[in-house]
Amino acid sequence: MHTSFSPRHVSATLRKPSGIRQMAAMLKKALSIVAALLFTASVSAAGPEVRTDHPDSYVVVKGDTLWDISGKFLKNPWYWPEIWQANPQIENPHLIYPGDVLSLVYIDGEPRLLVNGSPPDEPDIGPRMREESQDDAIPPLPLSDIRSFLTRPRVLSDEEIESAPYIAAIEENRVIGSNRQVIYARRLPADVATGQRWVIARPTVIYSEMSHGWLWNKEKVNEATPWSTSDQFHWTPGQWYYDARADVLAREVVEIGIGVVTVVGDPATLYVTYTDIELRKGDLLLPKDEISLPLNFYPHAPKGVPENTRVIGIAGDFNYGGPGNVVVISRGAQDGIEVGEVYSIYQPGENIVDEVAYPSGTSRALFNPHDKRVTLPDEFVGHTMIFRTFDRISYGLVVNGVKVIHIGDRVLEPTEL
Repeated sequence: MHTSFSPRHVSATLRKPSGIRQMAAMLKKALSIVAALLFTASVSAAGPEVRTDHPDSYVVVKGDTLWDISGKFLKNPWYWPEIWQANPQIENPHLIYPGDVLSLVYIDGEPRLLVNGSPPDEPDIGPRMREESQDDAIPPLPLSDIRSFLTRPRVLSDEEIESAPYIAAIEENRVIGSNRQVIYARRLPADVATGQRWVIARPTVIYSEMSHGWLWNKEKVNEATPWSTSDQFHWTPGQWYYDARADVLAREVVEIGIGVVTVVGDPATLYVTYTDIELRKGDLLLPKDEISLPLNFYPHAPKGVPENTRVIGIAGDFNYGGPGNVVVISRGAQDGIEVGEVYSIYQPGENIVDEVAYPSGTSRALFNPHDKRVTLPDEFVGHTMIFRTFDRISYGLVVNGVKVIHIGDRVLEPTEL
């Protein structure tokens, strides 16, 4: 039975003592229903939901990933930390190797995954080493999809860009260069020595965000703008206007080759030993540092999502992507983003004209320009797992999706499937 609470009904009811009691009873009942719903929601969100078709045990094979394995047991793989029963007696107990047997059991009524059936209450005899190398452990994500993004991209500060050596010329005054050719570089440090190896890096994009320019619109506009070394030498009024409004999140470069110093000087001479695309004047030279990023992270939900987090780039200079693509998001370690965190990506709802309530050409539509517009709900398009963070941007791999992902899509807490 449905009760309608019109103002007249409420007024008449409150004039009677019995009506007050009736209203209080109904309010109490309504609050009880709301409380029950909130409790049910909190209980359902309190723990991981095991798949109905999960295996009782699973033998890990080469080529598996933590995301795939978690998805075999859990409806939502980012709950992995809540079911993984790590053995504290093994050094690096979170690592899983091909041949390990994972068994789903229940401990105190909660689902837990054990490796090789080891009980969690073994006597404490101190940490033990596994014979396998950590390099053989199952990665969190497919290495074929993320390997090049673990080392090749770098983010440079303004100071690093201003002092970075660059290619000033290519042998025989060529416009482009390639492998086994000579290049000439300026701004190499005074203590450079022959035989030193330098990374050749190509400036790619500047990731930035700026306000809409309207006081009532708190959201930011994100941009990915191509840049080159010559930008620092040729400054225009347009660049000044952009710099004044934009908050630069990152200046990205990508490793494209290796050069070895053969003659010290200004310019110095280098011999190109490797390149995967043509070289150009203005490409940067960076120290050959060994970059080693840990792969011992695991899928988990974030503690929160920074405000206005967006997809600001898609690997390959694309405007759209899907599962298997790498995306760049507009927040990084400085904002609390961590590797292994899983986020949902949503396409912002389109702002449309309600042509049913405000038919085109009618006075109702003409004199209600704001009321006739409505913003549709945001639509879920996929999940991404973060695998590399910089100070203010991060890289994530799209692990699943139901629609195409676009630059500008929102990044939010993971949505339960």
